[in-house]
Amino acid sequence: MALLKTFLLVLIAEIGDKTQLMCMAFASRYKVRDVAIGVGIAIFLLNGLAVALGSYLGALIPFNYIKIAAALCFIGFGLWTIKGGDEEEEEVEKKTNLGPIITIGATFFIAELGDKTQLMTLTLAANFKQPLLVLLGSVLGMIIADSLGIIGAAYLKKYVPEEFMKWGTAIIFFVFGIITLYEAVPADYKRIQYVILLLAVLGVVIYLVGIKYRNKKNTEKI
Repeated sequence: MALLKTFLLVLIAEIGDKTQLMCMAFASRYKVRDVAIGVGIAIFLLNGLAVALGSYLGALIPFNYIKIAAALCFIGFGLWTIKGGDEEEEEVEKKTNLGPIITIGATFFIAELGDKTQLMTLTLAANFKQPLLVLLGSVLGMIIADSLGIIGAAYLKKYVPEEFMKWGTAIIFFVFGIITLYEAVPADYKRIQYVILLLAVLGVVIYLVGIKYRNKKNTEKI
């Protein structure tokens, strides 16, 4: 009962969640194998942490700080995506196979830490008192849901131009970064002037990194 209920609840909660969309974004940029390994490791660690600490995790870690860190990761990865640098990434992958896996796993871990699916796992672990079954159910639920995102992105990658995939991926990260940051900051900073200021600064940075920098880089190649 604990296994089935945990599996179904986590699967339903993860469908359409930001981390599933993040898996699609990762799969549009990296090899499916690297995405699967990085996400798989993060999922196991996240759910293992939730089950081990149970309902006490919320008292140990301030979720607002976690959300701010996740928001910065989203925005940073979006900028990294539009910056390009495919040649440098290929050179890194030649030297080590762990680079993309660590990047994917760490970003996914921070983004999902304190998310509703992990909190649900916390609650289920506390209620059922069957940690191994809850762990297995939550891991299976997240793996299946996120695998759908990875497969979908890998399919789109074959038919959608690379430039569109890059900007689409970046937009996903920017949107979730802004939303997550808005949810995490104190109420005093949720005023319209701060939101406009954030969007303006982000717009300038996107222009400098994604358009001006890339145009300069392409000109130097010529």
